[in-house]
Amino acid sequence: MTGHVGLNVTDLERSLAFYRTVFDFEVMAAGDETDRRWAFLGRDGRLLVTLWQQSEGTFSVSTPGLHHLSFQVDTIDEVNATAEVLRGLGAEFAYEGVVPHGEQGVSGGVYFTDPDGTRLEIYAPTGADPAAAPVPGAPTCGFF
Repeated sequence: MTGHVGLNVTDLERSLAFYRTVFDFEVMAAGDETDRRWAFLGRDGRLLVTLWQQSEGTFSVSTPGLHHLSFQVDTIDEVNATAEVLRGLGAEFAYEGVVPHGEQGVSGGVYFTDPDGTRLEIYAPTGADPAAAPVPGAPTCGFF
């Protein structure tokens, strides 16, 4: 079982605002020293994501490491509500609307990036309309 995921960010305040708004995370702990800024985010007392302001540039999809970070919710309605929040924030989406995880799949979600370009997904295990995935014959979550 995964404990939490740590992400490097370029601007802690911007990333905090994004993750708190999109995922309704609470700040469990934070450090604000000039050269050591960080935040621990979670929900219901459980640590889920840590943010570390210690990078420059944007997330690279061409180097080994994190492919994307995915968050599961219970329903497609929650996915759609989060997508509306993301649109309000001007987030960049990989595809338009909810897409199935594979051809004619019933699980699906939305794929987007955080302010530093880290690829993210929010999905529900059921409720996606069976349809052709944007990448035929393959899991959509692998190709964005």
